[in-house]
Amino acid sequence: MTIPLQPAKETDFPAIIAIMNAAFRGAEGEQGWSVELGFITGERINESLLREEISKGALYLLAKDEVTSDLQGCVSLQAISPEKWYLGSLTVGPALQNTGFGRALLSAAEEYTVKHGARTIEMTVVNVRDTLISWYERRGYRQTGETRPFPYGDHRYGTPTRSDLEFVVLERHLRE
Repeated sequence: MTIPLQPAKETDFPAIIAIMNAAFRGAEGEQGWSVELGFITGERINESLLREEISKGALYLLAKDEVTSDLQGCVSLQAISPEKWYLGSLTVGPALQNTGFGRALLSAAEEYTVKHGARTIEMTVVNVRDTLISWYERRGYRQTGETRPFPYGDHRYGTPTRSDLEFVVLERHLRE
């Protein structure tokens, strides 16, 4: 499965916000494997935060249904240096989870960065998301041993329900 990616436009913001909040936070009783509902509540993103990320250099790329143009997934990419990129907010609509769409979206994002000079991709994942970390490891990402603090007190990212959250840094070398 090959997924064409297109840059987000301002008119896409409501759909990005809706899909990210559904995919990351879910709702009570929702069975998606990637939700953070058990340890972070509230919105994952809002328009203000999305605009802030974009103003700091994040590029949101979208995967849309070719027939309906409905948003199916998105990913945020940002060059840390010419050869190292940060991948964030890999989002798959709940209806497409467990279909291989996430693998294809990740591959498309990696291909995009390689075309723009990347040799390495870095990402962070909340430390208690063992299933997601394992998913990335099966795709060639490795934990670097580095951790970064969770933004406690900054409720723009949601409200944590645990006091032991932090981000683990994963990295994948794409080419030599």
